[in-house]
Amino acid sequence: MGLDDKISNKTEDLGGKAKEAAGSATGNKDLEAEGKGDQTSAAFKDGAEKVKDAASNIKDKLTGK
Repeated sequence: MGLDDKISNKTEDLGGKAKEAAGSATGNKDLEAEGKGDQTSAAFKDGAEKVKDAASNIKDKLTGK
């Protein structure tokens, strides 16, 4: 996983937490749900990047690189 991807995913997660908190504080259920969605999206992307990294590591070990 590249540093840019990590930063992007973390930024999306933190933005989602902020939206969720703002929505909760103001009673705006749509904003709260959007924040939770952003957090879920960031977690999914982070997981996909980790799988991709693991596959690359396995390939490198098999090819001796």
